[in-house]
Amino acid sequence: MKWWQRRKSVADRLSDEELKILQIVNRAAIGLPGVPLALRPRPPWWRRVGVPLALFLVTFCTVTINGALLEGVDIFAEPGRVWSGLPFAVALISILLIHEMGHYLTARHHGVPASLPYFLPAPPFFIGTFGAFIKMEAIPSTRAALFDVGAAGPWAGFFASVAAFVIGLQQSRIEPVTPDSMGLELGDSLLTKALVHWVMGPVPEGFAVYFSPVAFAGWVGFFVTVLNLLPMGQLDGGHIAYAFFGRRHALWARVAWGGVVVCALIFWPGWYFWAFFPLIFGFDHPPTRTDWNPLRGWRRWGFVMTVLLFVALFVPRPLAPLYGPEPSHRDQVPVERPREQPRELGLQEV
Repeated sequence: MKWWQRRKSVADRLSDEELKILQIVNRAAIGLPGVPLALRPRPPWWRRVGVPLALFLVTFCTVTINGALLEGVDIFAEPGRVWSGLPFAVALISILLIHEMGHYLTARHHGVPASLPYFLPAPPFFIGTFGAFIKMEAIPSTRAALFDVGAAGPWAGFFASVAAFVIGLQQSRIEPVTPDSMGLELGDSLLTKALVHWVMGPVPEGFAVYFSPVAFAGWVGFFVTVLNLLPMGQLDGGHIAYAFFGRRHALWARVAWGGVVVCALIFWPGWYFWAFFPLIFGFDHPPTRTDWNPLRGWRRWGFVMTVLLFVALFVPRPLAPLYGPEPSHRDQVPVERPREQPRELGLQEV
């Protein structure tokens, strides 16, 4: 056995916690300053469980209120009807929770200390949440483990989004586009076009498919998956790209950033926020402890499948205002209707 093979086999047999302890002992043995004499104590229960649970409950409330507003409910005049937002809230929160639990369970499987998901509540506007995240106290020790942790969340959230989108389409309806149609267009991806055609059939000229709240939650799940798969920094896509490319990830992160800037200039100004994101948090990804060991076997094919998933879900222009009588070739979300008719979400396929 070669010396590098022996080194690889030892590293692969140790968990991240064991490697962390070994690193501390090695640094202390050679007299490096600043070496801690004890590992960080475990956080108290209220911080490990209480804070994530409280944020989850608050986020569930804000998303439920947002779902009621999407249904056209005046929550101040009719507070008892706020529960009409439950279908949207259950669908969207489930998608985000499944996404984050994919990260959490995979991290724990590889011995990486990770927190429970932290949900971020937002004012009840559009979706009512800024998303969710988990905290990992260490980088996975191998590129294979890094790939597993990074890819588990997007794939888990993707399957949950497909389920919500298909179920929601069965509750949606096709209606003609009227001259007073006003609202927002939801951009079509290759996958959403295929699913709409499969579930609802071809949409006649001048008609639109109006999304139910559950279908809209599925669309949001698809878009969240695309954002997380951007190969920059420590987004999920950054983990996956570093696991595959290693140190060359820095080049691909900047190429992806250039693509985001181009999309912001041509298609949708909202991409400027995601172009600004790596300027604050950085383009690069910290190395693993066994960077010399590349991805092998099925994980290389998993990387290819993840890239194809990104292509299938990417929408250059996710949102756009819609005014006037002319039917659009994109998805439509009405924003105003008469008070007696609940406002619903919509997607238009022509």
